[in-house]
Amino acid sequence: DKTGLDKLAASLKKHGVEIVSTGGTAKYIEEAGIKVTRVADVTEFPEMLDGRVKTLHPKIHGAILADRRRDSHMKQVESHNIKPIDLVVINLYPFKETIKKAGVTLDEAIENIDIGGPAMLRAASNNHSRVTVVVDPADYGALADELAAHDGATDWPLRRRFAAKAFARTAQYDAAIAHYLLPFQDREYPRHF
Repeated sequence: DKTGLDKLAASLKKHGVEIVSTGGTAKYIEEAGIKVTRVADVTEFPEMLDGRVKTLHPKIHGAILADRRRDSHMKQVESHNIKPIDLVVINLYPFKETIKKAGVTLDEAIENIDIGGPAMLRAASNNHSRVTVVVDPADYGALADELAAHDGATDWPLRRRFAAKAFARTAQYDAAIAHYLLPFQDREYPRHF
């Protein structure tokens, strides 16, 4: 869901934020005239397995999870050339929308289960004392206002509210997947080993 993403990216650019992104989102932001650093440039590892593996990397998760209050964490990220990430904006793959389509197959549904997105949302939410996480395009305006009011920073009440919303979203997302898969529990899924 790229709703409002161009306006958010423009707001981030005003505050000197380096935007790191993958695939179609990076292309969309670049087409809006805003510079983007590709995740593959950060991880020094290409996206692989048809895009299934791109953000599941220590240079991403270490950047999100490092507790900046701990000298040991900061020494470790510095020693591994990991640049901390302050803001995580994720729109999950459209699993619910996919399974609503007439004739959708189990394989199509499975391909629309986001793995890296929920992992980054949970990591950012876990570290919301220092990292802002946004999971809903409806919150882009509030984020832009917060950045404007605090010279490019966010305050703890907003980070906590957004973290709670992200945890709720991942819980709903996982519940929808579980609900969808339950009817398939007695069917044998093809095994390829």
